[in-house]
Amino acid sequence: MKKAIKLTLAVVLVMGSTSLFAQKFGRINTQEIIMAMPETKTMQENMDTFAKELSDNIETMNVEFNTKLQDFQKNYNTFSDAIKEVKEKELNDMQTRTREFQERAQQDYQKKQNELLAPIIDKAKSAIDKVAAAGGFLVVFDTSTGSLAYFDEATLTDVAPAVKKELGITDAPAAAPAAK
Repeated sequence: MKKAIKLTLAVVLVMGSTSLFAQKFGRINTQEIIMAMPETKTMQENMDTFAKELSDNIETMNVEFNTKLQDFQKNYNTFSDAIKEVKEKELNDMQTRTREFQERAQQDYQKKQNELLAPIIDKAKSAIDKVAAAGGFLVVFDTSTGSLAYFDEATLTDVAPAVKKELGITDAPAAAPAAK
């Protein structure tokens, strides 16, 4: 009976260790994949346009403020106390509105970036899932998050080329080094 238990235990251990070695692990840098996607370039162009619009609005507000400030400083001695008080309040209100607009603009920029980036991330994740499942990978480590303390790069398969192929991304040839 003891021999049967020992034999069964030995078989289970051998089978368990063999199946462990048969597992496939992969690695990928999702940031690299996302940055290579054409959708990311389009998103960045949209964000640049949006940022320019916001910046132009802030610049217009600043020009208006500076014009009123210069007028106030130039005519300060000719204004009555009541007019000085009204003009100072107007300048302070303009400064406050500009600051509030800048804060809202920053929040709007972040919100728009998140909205445009979410479907790109989802598409990349879907492609990674498809490639990993088709390749029989047990785990694919994302090296862009820095959550992996150590890995032997030689023992992991880089699935980025297959994911790029799945997404239809072709790498541009590297630029030739500049002649000295």
